[in-house]
Amino acid sequence: MAETFLPLDSVLTEEGLCASSDLKDKTLLIACGALAREILAIIKINGLQGLILECLPALLHNRPDKITDAVRTKIHDARSRGASKIFVVYADCGTGGHLDTLCMEEEVERIEGPHCYAFFDGLDVFAERAEEEIGAFYLTDFLARQFDTLIWKGMGLDRHPDLRDMYFGNYDRVVYQAQTDDPALEKKARAAAEKLGLDFVKRETGYGELATFINKAASV
Repeated sequence: MAETFLPLDSVLTEEGLCASSDLKDKTLLIACGALAREILAIIKINGLQGLILECLPALLHNRPDKITDAVRTKIHDARSRGASKIFVVYADCGTGGHLDTLCMEEEVERIEGPHCYAFFDGLDVFAERAEEEIGAFYLTDFLARQFDTLIWKGMGLDRHPDLRDMYFGNYDRVVYQAQTDDPALEKKARAAAEKLGLDFVKRETGYGELATFINKAASV
């Protein structure tokens, strides 16, 4: 079983996870909390060993200007604990290239892509669909699960539903990128589309290029 650690401010809690102060001879994954469940699933499915997962809060997506500094702090902390193999499981996520600059300076590798929707779909496939889906609002399993908290309430739509058309007037559909075949999550995603007044499209992406990246990290 791969050793994994999630900080208390992560969106995910799991039994049996243990923290390790010593990262020597381990591979550390510094990841967005929104990807925690998916990464743990990939580790389990593939029986990967020697990986430690540490997640930053998913709510950083509401302040992408803070992501780069948070990752830098995590890298420096990890190196103080003996880490020599570090992978960053963040797309650019609105950092405007600053996260790439950091990764180059620190000589760590991050997963490619502008956001998780692209690497779940596959970068080339997502790019091919970009023009057709210019009006798409994307949901992943995580966002379907957290829609009411992060989107509906997070954007104040529970208090001011009249703002919906202002925020989403240029969208024409919700595209649910399903990592798992979960009827309960699909129901939540459909409900989200209905709340937003948008058409619903489900696309079964699985873990996409995230799985490739995690497997690569485990093999180094």
